Amino acid sequence: MEMFHFKKDIPFMSYGKLTTAISLVTFLLAVFFLGYKGLNLSIEFTGGTVLEVRYSQPTELAKVRSQVEALNLSGKHTEIVVQALGTTRDVMIRLPNVSGISSAALSTKVMDELRKTDPQVEQRKVEFVGPSVGQELVTHGLTALTIVCLGIIAYLAIRFEWRFAVSAILANLHDVVIILGVFAFFQWEFSLTVLAAILAVLGYSVNESVVVFDRIRENFRKASLRGKSVPEVIDNAITATMSRTVITHGSTEMMVLAMLFFGGAALHGFAMALTIGIVFGIYSSVLVASPLLLAFGVTRENMIKPVKVKEEAVV
Repeated sequence: MEMFHFKKDIPFMSYGKLTTAISLVTFLLAVFFLGYKGLNLSIEFTGGTVLEVRYSQPTELAKVRSQVEALNLSGKHTEIVVQALGTTRDVMIRLPNVSGISSAALSTKVMDELRKTDPQVEQRKVEFVGPSVGQELVTHGLTALTIVCLGIIAYLAIRFEWRFAVSAILANLHDVVIILGVFAFFQWEFSLTVLAAILAVLGYSVNESVVVFDRIRENFRKASLRGKSVPEVIDNAITATMSRTVITHGSTEMMVLAMLFFGGAALHGFAMALTIGIVFGIYSSVLVASPLLLAFGVTRENMIKPVKVKEEAVV
C-alpha cells in the first residue's frame, strides 16, 4: 500500500554530513545534561513510601498534590507522585525517603494533612520500597538494556553484515541517549514505565532500520540500479519506503499521543518516552544509520556474494 509515490529519489545522502553533525551535537548535549543534571529517578529506583487512600467523594488530584507538597517532605516536588487508581476516589501517593522519618510516621503525617479537608478519607495500604530494592532494579534495568543491544547486533550481523549491525546499534543508542537527555534536561521522572518505553523504542527503531536495510540489499541486486552509485542506491531505498514509514509511524504516533494527552499521570512518562523515541527513531534510521553505512565502506561488492555455478558435463 502506497499513500504517495515520488517520481524522483530524494537525495538524503547528500545531506549526510549535515545530519551527522546535527546528530553529534544533540548526542553530546544529551550526554552533557545526563552528566550535569542527572536523571530524576522515581521511587522504584531510589526507594520511598507508597500510600493508597480512598475518599468518600471524587477529589481533585491537583488539590491532593498541593496538600502533600505543603508538608515540604522533599526538596524536589517532582519526586512526589499523585495519581488516580481507576477513579478519583482512589488515589495513590508516592513519596521519597525522608531522613529521620520512618515510613509509618510519614504516612501518618500525610494522612493527618489530608484529613484536614476530608475527615472521612481512608488509608487503604502503605508500602515501603527500600533503597536496596531500587538498586536491584537499576542493575536489572541496565542488564535488560545490554541484552537487548547485544541481541540486535547479533540479529543484524547474521541477517545482513557487520556494517549494518554496527550502524543500526549506533543509531538506536543515539535514540536512547536522546530520550535520557531530554528527561534529564526537563527533570521528568524516570520510572520503570519509562525504562519499558526505552526498551520498546529499541525494538521499534531496529524494525525501521531492518526495513530500510532490506530495501538497500535488494537494490544492490537490481539490474536497473547497477549503474547507480552507492549513495544513489541508498537514496532510492529510503525513498521507496517513505510511504510505508508515514503510514506505520503516523498511526503509531497518533495512538501514543492519545496516551500522552488522555492517559493521565500513570502513562505520561511512558507515552512521552515513546513519542520522543518514535520521532528520533525515524530520523536515526534514515539520516543516521544510512550515512554510517557509507562511513563503514559499504559497497556493491561486499553486499553481493559471488554465486558459484556448477558446470554441467556435455554429453
